[in-house]
Amino acid sequence: MRKELLLCAVLVILGCTGKQAGDGEAKMSETVMTALQYRTQAADYDFGLHQMRLAELYYRKAYETLKGNPSQAWDIYADAGYRYACMLYQRGDIESALTVVSDVLKNEDLPVGRKSPLVELMACCQMTLGMSEAAKQNFAKTYEYQLMKLGGKEKGDFNLAIVCNNIFMSFLKVEDYDEARKWLNRYEEEFRACERLGVVDSRIIAEHNGLMALYEAEYLRATGHAKESAAVYDSIPKSHLADPMCIETAALYLKNAGRYAEAADMYERLDTTYAATDSSNFTFDKISTKLAPRYVANRRAGRVAEALELADKTFAAIDSALAWQKQNDAAELAVIYQTHEKDLALEESEARATIYHIILVSAAIIILLIVYLLRRAYTYNKVLTEKNRRLLAEIEQREQEQQQTIKQLEDAPEATLTTEQQLYRSLCELMKKPEVFTDPETNPDTLARLVGTNRTYIYDALRDCANQTPSDFINGYRLRHAAHLLSTTADSVGLIAELCGLSRRTFYRLFSETYGMSPSDYREVAKK
Repeated sequence: MRKELLLCAVLVILGCTGKQAGDGEAKMSETVMTALQYRTQAADYDFGLHQMRLAELYYRKAYETLKGNPSQAWDIYADAGYRYACMLYQRGDIESALTVVSDVLKNEDLPVGRKSPLVELMACCQMTLGMSEAAKQNFAKTYEYQLMKLGGKEKGDFNLAIVCNNIFMSFLKVEDYDEARKWLNRYEEEFRACERLGVVDSRIIAEHNGLMALYEAEYLRATGHAKESAAVYDSIPKSHLADPMCIETAALYLKNAGRYAEAADMYERLDTTYAATDSSNFTFDKISTKLAPRYVANRRAGRVAEALELADKTFAAIDSALAWQKQNDAAELAVIYQTHEKDLALEESEARATIYHIILVSAAIIILLIVYLLRRAYTYNKVLTEKNRRLLAEIEQREQEQQQTIKQLEDAPEATLTTEQQLYRSLCELMKKPEVFTDPETNPDTLARLVGTNRTYIYDALRDCANQTPSDFINGYRLRHAAHLLSTTADSVGLIAELCGLSRRTFYRLFSETYGMSPSDYREVAKK
């Protein structure tokens, strides 16, 4: 604000002393050059050196330099804002990313060619925050803006096909299968148009034919059509699975489909498509996407030696990644510190007395605010702890009553039980084996197969005896197991979710709905 006031004063003085428009244009050009310099530095750190903190810092500087008057250089402003928001999104600050994208899109004069990636990123943020309807509308706008960039009606643009592909993957990830189906069809339609027009070469055609078939197989698998899914996958020509992306997608499909031996072979094949990988270059993202799925596939395929080898490689990669990250962080922080030091020195030279005054006033306000927040946090934590203790007591009472009901069924003579009660007793006996409910693949059909009946009878028995659906019944055991691990171990919440057969996102949702508190809050109150 101080800089803006000083700039306004300078402009007024220049106007009063008869300065011409050319000086304003020179100032505008200087602003654009500064923003361009920041953006170039950011790109070097982003794509060349892979130093993300510095890349984010300079993307932000380029974006903020033009924020007051973006029409000076729409391309630089929109690109810097988009990439800055992407950086925020990638490190999990979704709300800030959404704010930046929204601010950029507020400019009515923003060129339509720049809107498509921004709106797509906005939709991804909204999807992550659970704003599914808004995300759905913005994904549709992404497609429309890309069409407008092409003149409104033109088909056969490769980027348009990729947009459809990205939207399909987003909806598939959140299990919105109706929308996923629509965008998968549109992706195929757009790519076929590219193929007919001859705008892509044969290698890309083969790659995307393989990807489309793999996406179709994954969609069918996710929607419960296992046989059709397997048939689609098995019909894919090997020549369409030669590209690393196709091989990696195929390996993931095979793992999700429970074809672990084939998945392990596919991951092994993936290694031969890349140059030899130096584990010292592994990041944590690479470890989770490259090594972890291979380990799971080999372990579940019964290939113990290969799984152990991958586990050793993973540990070595983690150590290397930690060392690399510490070294990289130190280098980035040093540059950031130097940059901030220069900025502070410049500001102090402009208005030292004003800064001192602001610091004193700000310090007093901050101290008062900290005292207030600490007091409020203490009161809030005290109330929250008491509430969680009451909830824990109610949970324990409820579970004792449930166990007593099950015990009565177990002790009752079989002749006195109805068919549904007998089946319910068998299900309860089956669930004493943790390997049953901790398997993420366990579902109503699994229960029916293990007790020798069909899923209809399972539904009837659980409805009559426990007023539950099979999914509620299975998840109940998973959550009780998770609660036990939370109170008796120091394992991370993410690991406990995996050990209980649930994804991290689903685990948080189910646990909070069932217990009325987060897993971390439960652990804290249960261990006291």
